[in-house]
Amino acid sequence: MTIIVTGGAGFIGSNFVYYMLEKYSNYRIVCIDCLTYAGNLSTLEKAFLNPNFKFYKTDICDREAIYKIFEAEKPNIVVNLAAESHVDRSIDNPEVFLKTNILGTQVLMDACLKYGIERYHQVSTDEVYGDLPLDKKDLLFTEKTSLKPSSPYSASKASADLLVLAYNRTYGLPVTISRCSNNYGPYQFPEKLIPLMILNALNEKALPVYGKGENIRDWLYVEDHCKAIDLIIHKGTAGEIYNVGGHNEIANIDIVKLICKRLEKSEKLITYVADRKGHDLRYAIDPTKIHKELGWLPQTKFADGIEKTITWYLENRKWWEAIISGEYQNHYEKIYENR
Repeated sequence: MTIIVTGGAGFIGSNFVYYMLEKYSNYRIVCIDCLTYAGNLSTLEKAFLNPNFKFYKTDICDREAIYKIFEAEKPNIVVNLAAESHVDRSIDNPEVFLKTNILGTQVLMDACLKYGIERYHQVSTDEVYGDLPLDKKDLLFTEKTSLKPSSPYSASKASADLLVLAYNRTYGLPVTISRCSNNYGPYQFPEKLIPLMILNALNEKALPVYGKGENIRDWLYVEDHCKAIDLIIHKGTAGEIYNVGGHNEIANIDIVKLICKRLEKSEKLITYVADRKGHDLRYAIDPTKIHKELGWLPQTKFADGIEKTITWYLENRKWWEAIISGEYQNHYEKIYENR
């Protein structure tokens, strides 16, 4: 079995690569990543030691290069994790999100049709559904919830989802889609909430919180997400969508305070900044379908997952210290300065 994993040098992608290499000793994992600011070869350092791993530095929008990889590697399954994913960046520059997240998806599916793969899996997000009110806790996103994206990022992901479903209906391409809640864990780029707060707290820097920090997210430990993708690509029904949620709804400000407490840092570091444009209030996933059909449930309690995550960042300073400089630092200042 040969599986192509796009975006494999990123956060979820790298965790999925490691998960699959460890679980399936007879699988070949072929990683495609164009190594943008969020892709980091050092993340895959241990994977390169495995003879079943192969890496290509390629943009998924490069049709000729993608076709050559498919021709050479003859994949059975493609898992598309390649995406521009930071909402603030999408507000600043929507064009690159539309190109990578929509046109890149098209190129991959065209290659799948041309070379006859067994399954194409699109990793999407709960953000395609828009948001939920803070005061109606019984409301959850299901696979039948209407798409109502709020940002250029989520609009590009929703567009890609529709394109994937269209390829299934029009061309018979065997596809599946998963829509997950907010992931956290090792190797997450420090522009996202949890690693940003951990690293800023360690460096005694301000902890920028949008608005009043009341926005609620459903948190899923990345390894649990990897297990869900594994189940879907092997046992999921072609043409179906599966919501993957963590049953861990927590307000952003509570996450920040928890990190302060764990790292023994003062909450005086918390700085409230002007809210993000179109900031979604609440995400909450109903994972009933994937549980009933595939037997998946999140295994990691948030208290355990956040402890493992903080410990990982404490033990892997070399990895993140190399990141929080240069281009990322320039972007960080642009997003949070003067807000």
